[in-house]
Amino acid sequence: MTQLKAKELRNQDAEKLRQTLFDLRSELSKVKGGAERGIVKKDVGKIRRIRRGIATILTVMREKGIAE
Repeated sequence: MTQLKAKELRNQDAEKLRQTLFDLRSELSKVKGGAERGIVKKDVGKIRRIRRGIATILTVMREKGIAE
């Protein structure tokens, strides 16, 4: 996963932002769940990138006035 840039996210429409947010949340759920069950090694860096990506999307959505 690449780092999400707020400048690029601001150019996207509301539906694309919602879809990206949904994808990131589901990926975060998978990574955390796998780490808790011991299936995969806990990758703190990946979890952190995903959480920051979610925060960036939410910030852009609030700037645009898009309801979650």
